[in-house]
Order: sequence, then structure tokens, then C-alpha cells
Amino acid sequence: MAARPPTTEVELLSTNKMFGGHNLRYRHQSATLGCPMTFTVYLPPSPASNVPVLYWLSGLTCTDENFIIKAGAQRAAAAHGIALVAPDTSPRGLNIEGESDSYDFGVGAGFYLNATNEKWKNWRMYDYVVKELPKVLSDHFEQLNISQASISGHSMGGHGALTIYSKNTDKYKSVSAFAPIVNPINCPWGQKAFSNYLGSTKSDWEEYDATCLIKKNSKVSTPILIDQGEDDKFLAEQLLPRNFEEACKAAGVPLILRMQPGYDHSYFFVATFIDDHIAHHAQFLKSA
Repeated sequence: MAARPPTTEVELLSTNKMFGGHNLRYRHQSATLGCPMTFTVYLPPSPASNVPVLYWLSGLTCTDENFIIKAGAQRAAAAHGIALVAPDTSPRGLNIEGESDSYDFGVGAGFYLNATNEKWKNWRMYDYVVKELPKVLSDHFEQLNISQASISGHSMGGHGALTIYSKNTDKYKSVSAFAPIVNPINCPWGQKAFSNYLGSTKSDWEEYDATCLIKKNSKVSTPILIDQGEDDKFLAEQLLPRNFEEACKAAGVPLILRMQPGYDHSYFFVATFIDDHIAHHAQFLKSA
């Protein structure tokens, strides 16, 4: 019998009861990123086994705590019996030159990719979310059913959710996003991040661009849900949802794009529609 890989130790940092379940915040040493990382799990007041998982990926400048504190998602998660898992958004504490010079690159801005530039080699948030974090959860939370998972996120995290889902439709039952950066190769945020993390070869950038990826993915049959505020100050220059909408139409991928009048880019917007998203995921997480 092959030896089981060593289990990563996790340290409980805090616990808070909420809607009958518990917010549990942990720290562990990430082998993928080469630094300590925090993540938060909301465990609903549900059966002690087979609990499905909804991963939440946060946006620029955020940590694992923004969603847990501000979105009010626990009420619906408790009602549907779904666990929420919120990782941090980048490596921290590595003291790489320039890592904290701007809000949209480096610390707090991992963009959920695997950097190929040697300087940023620790920025491997794609592998962390897709591979390492699920193993940590599997090792320490026997009540979770890691094979019944969906993924969602906001802004940069919406970009992460859409790209990760597009590349791993076998691992996630559904995807949704709030104000996602759907076409980063054509917006300033994405161009800045990708040129630094991935280099100058534009074809490499396309591997982390939801609009490019969805054009090549005819396997998606589950509707993608996106909410976008019409008063979002980043809508025209950074987010470009119509580009993704056109790509989905061309690929025959079902998309529910809801433009929400009067809403901005904040967690006030996310909190307003988060129940809809959890209900959307529940129908796929609870089926077979």
C-alpha cells in the first residue's frame, strides 16, 4: 500500500457561532505558496457528514475575512446545508520587492493564477485553490464532501471562479460571480497583473481569461450566474461583462447575466444578491 502524503497541520485562530453553525478561521503552512495562509470555513448546522462546499474567492485588497464578515452569506448557507470556504487572496509575508507598492498587484492581488515570472514564483493561487486547499479540507473536515463543490467570487475573485471552473468542470458543479473581471487581457487590471506574473506572451494570458476560455469550452451545461451593478465605477473599463456574454453565446454556454440598476462594486451589492447565488449553487450541489 502506498504511503499517505503527510497531513498539513492547521491552527484554529477563531470561532464564532452564526445561524446555528460556526465560522472557523484557520492558519496553515502552504507548501504551494511557501508561506503561512489563512482561510475561513463556515460549517452549517447540518448533518455530520456529506456537507457540500461552496468556495468563495475574494477581490483585490481583500483577505479571507471580507466575505465572511460583510456578505451575510451564512444565513442562506445554513438554510441550504452548505459549507462556505473563503481562502485569502495571495501569499503574504514573503517580503518580495514591490509586493506592496500598489493595491492591484502583489499582496492581496494574486489573480488566482500560477505565476511563471521567477520573481513571483510563490504566486500560485490557482494551484492553492484547486489542489492544496481541498486536500487540507479533506484531511481535517471529515464532514465535508469535497467532491460536491461549487465556486463563486467577486471582482478579481469572480475572474478566479470563472477561470478555475472553465478549466475544471469535472471538479465543480456550478459557478457564479459578482462583478467579475471577465476579460483581463483587455483591461488595465489584468494587463498589469498578467504582464508581471506571466510575462509578455499574450497566448499565456489567455489561459487565465474567462472570455477566451469559455470560447473553447463546450462542456459547460450548467448555467453560469453573474450579477453586475450598473452603477459600478469599474464596469466600462475593467469588467467588460458584454465581452463574456458574447463569448458564451458563440460557444452555446448558458449564461444568466443580471445587470442590476443602481448597484455599485461593494459588498452592499454582494450582500443584496448572495442568497440568490447560494440557492443557485444548492440546486446543483444537492443533485446526485
